[in-house]
Amino acid sequence: MKKLFGGLNLTWPKIVIGAILAGAYTALMAILPAAKDTSFADISISFEVWILFGILIITNSKTPLESALKCFVFFLISQPLVYLIQVPFSRMGWGIFVYYPPWFYWTLFTLVMGYVGWYMRKEKWWSLVILGAMLVLLTYHYAGFLRESISFFPNHLLSAIFCAVTMIAYPLCIFERRQLRTAGVILSVVLLITATVLVLATGPTAYETDILANGGSLGATFDDTYTAELADPACGELSIRYEENLEDYMVHARFTKTGSTELILTAPDGTQQRFAIEIGRDTYDIAPITP
Repeated sequence: MKKLFGGLNLTWPKIVIGAILAGAYTALMAILPAAKDTSFADISISFEVWILFGILIITNSKTPLESALKCFVFFLISQPLVYLIQVPFSRMGWGIFVYYPPWFYWTLFTLVMGYVGWYMRKEKWWSLVILGAMLVLLTYHYAGFLRESISFFPNHLLSAIFCAVTMIAYPLCIFERRQLRTAGVILSVVLLITATVLVLATGPTAYETDILANGGSLGATFDDTYTAELADPACGELSIRYEENLEDYMVHARFTKTGSTELILTAPDGTQQRFAIEIGRDTYDIAPITP
């Protein structure tokens, strides 16, 4: 492990090839339907793996300028490539590049982060301050993944574990001085415990939305005398509400799990209307099931 953080010969060709591979892999995870709402797709929307890439470049650079330039080039190649590869597979086409500007701003910022980050190698007290900023960012991601995992288990569980493991590993692998390594691990443990307690205290989250309208395009007919339920209760809860603005009834859902199930509307006489529903983290697809 120590060799990864200071013992690699990251030449410019390796930086370019690594950037292309990272961008291609990230695009693939964003494209694959099976990866949606899982830890494997998180690399396309969050920083935890990219922080690892950045730290590997920083710790294997000989000067702060080399560190800054290599980080910048790595992100300048990999990030637009993520969206370029997705163009033929996205309904947005070239419009998918609307998501790129925030990553471009972060790419510009890598010049500063790469330059300043290199000074972690000086083994001074401020080396821990520099690493601490990255640990705080990782803590933010860890808390988000942990909340998602608790709420929609096991989604994003691997990402939460990845954040926790790397937070402990970075001070152990980057620093040689025992005091810095110990202080870094203690800081990481305190951050992880604090984030875990806050997440557990606030409890799980859920995806709430109206999914079915009386007399709507799906042909459902119901009122408050009907009952609505999901075939798999673990996916969440349904309720029928009267919407004043629409002056009609709606089925409201509180989803607590992603996956496929059925929505069942039962009339007072026992007759049923059934709908197939595919639940995502913040999306859903619903269609009537023909008898």
